[in-house]
Order: sequence, then C-alpha cells, then structure tokens
Amino acid sequence: MKVVILGADGYLGFPLTLRLLERGDEVWGVDNLSKRSLGGKSAIPIASASDRVDAIYEQRYGDRFHWCYDDVTHVGFMSELLENIKPDAIFDFAEIASAPYSQQSVENAIHTQTNNITGTLNILFAMKKYCPDAHLIKLGTMGEYGTPDVDIPEGFFDAQYQGRSDWLPFPRQPGSFYHLSKVHDSFNIMLACKLWNLNSTDIMQGVIYGSSTPQMGDDPRLKTTFYFDAIWGTALNRFCAQAVAGFPITPYGTGGQKRGFISLCDAIRCYELILDNPIKGYRVINQFDEVYSIMELAEKVKQVAEKMSLGKVRIAPISNLRVESEKHYYNPRRDTLDALGYKRGIMLDYELQRIISDILPYRETIIENFDSIKPEVSWT
Repeated sequence: MKVVILGADGYLGFPLTLRLLERGDEVWGVDNLSKRSLGGKSAIPIASASDRVDAIYEQRYGDRFHWCYDDVTHVGFMSELLENIKPDAIFDFAEIASAPYSQQSVENAIHTQTNNITGTLNILFAMKKYCPDAHLIKLGTMGEYGTPDVDIPEGFFDAQYQGRSDWLPFPRQPGSFYHLSKVHDSFNIMLACKLWNLNSTDIMQGVIYGSSTPQMGDDPRLKTTFYFDAIWGTALNRFCAQAVAGFPITPYGTGGQKRGFISLCDAIRCYELILDNPIKGYRVINQFDEVYSIMELAEKVKQVAEKMSLGKVRIAPISNLRVESEKHYYNPRRDTLDALGYKRGIMLDYELQRIISDILPYRETIIENFDSIKPEVSWT
C-alpha cells in the first residue's frame, strides 16, 4: 500500500512510519520540522531528522521509504506530491497540537488556525484533483466535543426537534483556539466528502500516553518525543516528569476534569485498523480506551512511582488557568473500532512503569527545565 504520512517527524507520525514500514507498506514521510523550533522540552533526546532517516535506511526499509522536507500549507507542494504519488491513503498529523500554545497570544492563535485549516484545505483540493479515491485519515480530537451533559456519540446523533428528526453532526464545544481549528477541519472534510465524493476517516482521539513502541528498539535515533513542559506536554507527561524529578505532582484545580486516554502502542494499532478498513464517504471514529479524571491520573502516577522506589510522591493541586468545568459528566461512545476488531493491548499501570523507566535516565534534564512545567498561559 502507498501511504503518505504528513507530520512524519512528530510524536505519532514517526512511530507510525516505523510500523508501516515494518509491515511492508511504501511510505512517504513529510514534515517541515517546525515543531523542533517551538520550544518544547523533551525528556528523551531526539535525533535530527537526517539521523532518523539514516537509521531507517539501516533497518533496510530504504527501498520503501521516501522523505520529503516541505510544508503542507504550500499549495504547490501538496498538489505536486499527490499528483506524483497518487497514494492509497494519507495520514494527516501535520498540525499544531497545543491548546496552551494557541491561547498564548493572537499570533499563536492565528498561527495555529492558519496552519491547521490551510493544510487541511490544501490536502482536500489536491485529493480532488489527483487522487479522489484515496483515504484521508485525519487526526482530530475528542476535545472537539467538549464536555456535554449527555453521552457523546461518534460524530453524529439522532436529533429530535418539534416532532421532526434528522441524523446530524453532534454539537461541538471546543475549549481553545486549537480545538476550534480541529472543528473547522472536521466540517471542511465533511463538506469535501459531500461535494466531491472524497473518502475520509475523522479520528476523534483521546489523550495519548507512552514513550516508546516495539519498532524503536534500542536505537536512540528511533526514539519519539516526550514533551513534559506546560505548552507541549500532556498532564500525564508532566506528572511522570515531576515524579521522576522528585517534585510534587500538580493537577489543575480540583482535578475532576475527565478525558479519554489511549496508549501510544494501541493508538498505532488503531491507525492500522483504520488504514486496512477504508471507508467510502465520511466517518467519525472516537479513539480512546478508558476515561480518567486528572486527579485519578495523578494518583496512578504516584502509586506507580512509589512502587518503583522513587520515594514518597506528593500531590499538590495548583490554580487552574483554563476555562473548563472541573466536575462534569463524561461518557463518550466507542463503537466503530470495536466493530473493526480492536482489542486493548496496553494497561495504564504497565505503561506508566515503562514511561518512568524510559525517562529516569534523563532526570537531570527534567530538573534543569523544571520551570517549564509551571503553567503560565491564562485562558481569560
């Protein structure tokens, strides 16, 4: 299968590249490397893009791997790429994915929305012209839905109003300019599929946790990022870094905020399932395993770290600078992946042990950059 991975240098794009090469697909990896210059703090050192490519060639995947340094927001590049390759599938991971970054300033909000929306539109128009039968696998977010006081379906629901009914997109309630960019993407893709008969799976993805996959092995050039700072790191990443460094774990507010979570290895398995089961038209898939509150995550990290003899770990909540409900109903559905045969492979406690083991050698790096964990971006 010919597969294009946009954002192939990223946390998700790079391990997906390794997995698809391992199983025999032909992969074109595309990235402009902009994430490397945006100031994120990764506990695990990340090799240069050229060293990563060299490592892939040494794995004897060179005859099926093609590296492109370019930007999906460039119309000419996107058109030329899809015209020349005519891929079977396109993974779009080439987006700025940080709510705090998008809330920092007007410049960052514009950068986030311009990059994300423009890139998606370029992909759609190039698909229409050069590969209308390709399958676009777009990385959205469960954050598009917000936290409504009803169950969350997969994208659409049966709406009843004044004696009439229709099958409509479930209302979106994004909580940041980043999440709003993903909502725009979803509706642009939905419209393109309707107008031009394109094919796309829109993944509403939960928070991903994990620091490695089997394909990375022991080669340091094949490792993926582990951001732990307040701008690019997830709450779970920050909690693990704090526990390793011997600092208190700091959930926001009461810690009652609930989200869906899935391990990195299981997320890669989901992408494979979606790739191998393309759709005609447009579909939405909710991708997560379990729902945890932020405080539950903090307690999990504390328990695992203490079992690993990292000493007594303290939880010390801090003020929440975000505008969000800290106590709310949260019950998303996950039907399509199960119907496709998805089975969970990684349990949270096991993965937390592996994460802590992976970042423990870089404890001094975390301590040196500890101030970066402190949240400073206010939503108000």
